[in-house]
Amino acid sequence: MSLAQGPHSLKALQARYGERHRWLLLLSVMLGSMAAVMSSTIMNVAIPDMSAHFTLGQSRVQWVTSGFMVAMTVSMLTTPWLLSRYGYRRVYEVCMWLLLGGGVVGGFANDFPLVLAARVAEGLAAGVVQPIPAIIILRAFASEEQGRASGLFGMGVVLAPAIGPSIGGVLVDVFGWRSIFFMVVPLAMLALWLSRRYVPTSAPGGVQADADSPGLDWVGLALASASTLMLLNGLVQLRSDDNTVAVTLLALAGMGMAVFVAWQRHLLKPGRRPRRVASGRQGQPLRQARRGPLMNLQVFGHRHFAMGALVSFTYGIALFGSTYLLPVYMQMGLGLSPSYIGAALLPAGILLAVTIASVGRLSHRMPPAHWVSWGLALLALSFALMPLVHPAAGLALLWILVILGRIGLGFILPSLNLGALRGLPKDLIPQASSVIGFVRMLGGAAGVSICAIVLEWRLAVYALASSSQGSADLRAFNETFVFLANVTALALLAARKMTGSNVANAKD
Repeated sequence: MSLAQGPHSLKALQARYGERHRWLLLLSVMLGSMAAVMSSTIMNVAIPDMSAHFTLGQSRVQWVTSGFMVAMTVSMLTTPWLLSRYGYRRVYEVCMWLLLGGGVVGGFANDFPLVLAARVAEGLAAGVVQPIPAIIILRAFASEEQGRASGLFGMGVVLAPAIGPSIGGVLVDVFGWRSIFFMVVPLAMLALWLSRRYVPTSAPGGVQADADSPGLDWVGLALASASTLMLLNGLVQLRSDDNTVAVTLLALAGMGMAVFVAWQRHLLKPGRRPRRVASGRQGQPLRQARRGPLMNLQVFGHRHFAMGALVSFTYGIALFGSTYLLPVYMQMGLGLSPSYIGAALLPAGILLAVTIASVGRLSHRMPPAHWVSWGLALLALSFALMPLVHPAAGLALLWILVILGRIGLGFILPSLNLGALRGLPKDLIPQASSVIGFVRMLGGAAGVSICAIVLEWRLAVYALASSSQGSADLRAFNETFVFLANVTALALLAARKMTGSNVANAKD
């Protein structure tokens, strides 16, 4: 029996649950995405404790975050092929098992390499899961419902990192860093249970899994992986006294990306002939082996998507860089405990979830790119004003700025994917969702490393020039926040061009 006709196919589930099935499906993938997002963000509150436990420097322990980001970034490109080859349900469930296993192994690990391996496994699963909700929203929901669905999904996903640090901060203080790994386990288990009920073997929008789908582009995957690793290692090496290795790695990363783009263009050539391979069945003729590109570059031919991808990259640098920097700043710069940080960030996280839901409901009133532009402006402003915070004057301004930044994120998160993906041909939506997630995570992975580089550089400068270590720490953190403000402001330039294209699309 084919996946399109089985008891767990999309048609069978729609017949069983009726019109509410698409919302139940959204709830199911939302739980999996919450587990993935929690895995990516909650570890930040445990970094100082983990660094002390394994006696690691900042450059090595930050690979707990960067290693996750690299794995998530690269695996995101495989999502369209995996869904096409194996179907939604099987891919989703394997990812949930990986997240669950990574949480258990990481929590019991006694060696840092095993901790890092667990984080990489979690990152691989999180990367594959990330593009799936956007595909479902654009395929399973009518255009007038997409904003509401995005807002509901975004609100649920944001609740994980909003509540997570609050619980995680208490757990780190009471039980240590190991408890952070176990937080993902119940979410992954619940997501597995829901997937058995509501996630179809076939895909929303009528696209079915196909055993004869094009083969995975292993060459492209190897080039993307190697280039990303060399990029991040090159950024880390910039902190050493000898920059020769850093320059070499960054140059190789640039060359690798250029070769990757050339290879993807080659695979898209219409005249390229497929290889003939054995079918594996006696008496059957040879079949045509096709290999599709890992990244379909045709999506960049749509201007609103190209500008949205550029916004996603710079936004990724600011978002993930600040997600890494803020808890470290509060602990090292302001001397606050993890539990206090978690409790203090909780109201801002809940407000972010409410903002996302509200923007989702109001998204039809103006083009998504307008919401993105306003959100970027608020986020940049919150970073730029961070140097005004000083412990002697109280922490009220800090929480106001954190809330301002979260409101900005609430404007951006439900709107960016809709603004970039809406209007694309349906057959390009899985690739486009994967690509825009890839560039965002590539920016995020680079952003974590860049923030660590800028912070250590400024700490070293002020340590030599100042006798007051606390003052030096605060100035170093403040300048890193100003750097993030400038990066976020740059994204506004691309968002303005995306706005014009979206307005045109709206009129069409």
